Amino acid sequence: MGRAHHYGPNIHLCEDPYLLSLLARAGSPATSTETVPALVRSGYQYLMHRVLDERFPVATDRVATRMVATEPRAFYEGPRLCQNTKLVICSVIRAGILPSQVCYEAACEVLPAANVRLDFLNMSRVTDDSGQVTGVRLDGSKIGGPVRDAVLLIPDPMGATGGTIERAVNVYRNLTGGPPRAIVAVHLMVTPEAILRLTANTPDVHLYAGRLDRGLSPVEVLESEPGTHPDRERGLNDVHYIVPGAGGMGELLTNSWV
Repeated sequence: MGRAHHYGPNIHLCEDPYLLSLLARAGSPATSTETVPALVRSGYQYLMHRVLDERFPVATDRVATRMVATEPRAFYEGPRLCQNTKLVICSVIRAGILPSQVCYEAACEVLPAANVRLDFLNMSRVTDDSGQVTGVRLDGSKIGGPVRDAVLLIPDPMGATGGTIERAVNVYRNLTGGPPRAIVAVHLMVTPEAILRLTANTPDVHLYAGRLDRGLSPVEVLESEPGTHPDRERGLNDVHYIVPGAGGMGELLTNSWV
């Protein structure tokens, strides 16, 4: 399910009509700042369901229903998200905390709250004199412990350069206690540049995106399946904003244009 491409099996471009319609509205100049958070919430609820369905372990379980009070056979028995596997969600504060909070709330609806953790990494872009992004600086963090055998989820609305995800992954890989079971990056929009960086430097990371943005690519490239001409695809302008993008999602979510 999703858009066909040539980036490799760990890249998942969802791009269904519902999500594309939602993102088109989120990026429209006619959409007011106070409306954007609700659209982002809906988008991440949708993506979170897909990520849990596809990347989280499933076990056969047996659960009583309320009918057991009158009928001893009233048990559901069948597939259920594994109730013993831990989920760690990394909130990248630079992009606003809403995406990670939405994922945290959605996870707590289907997993034991004791097995769901919300961490915080405070990151900021590093730019040169021309405004071009040259890196990502980690200004602080609140990490609740090791991530061994957990599924690590990193929601970041705009996957522009891939630097934020790469930096976050390296932070967790340097923790003591052992590696996570799986690492998943979740974007509303992502560029070819970010995909190529992450597949090269963090090839084990699964990347989910609502939409691939490569609007600065030549026409013949846009008419080909994504990843056919990776060296000619382009979705970033000269100051590393996404085209078509949404015009500064972090600023829109916080109404802080700095």
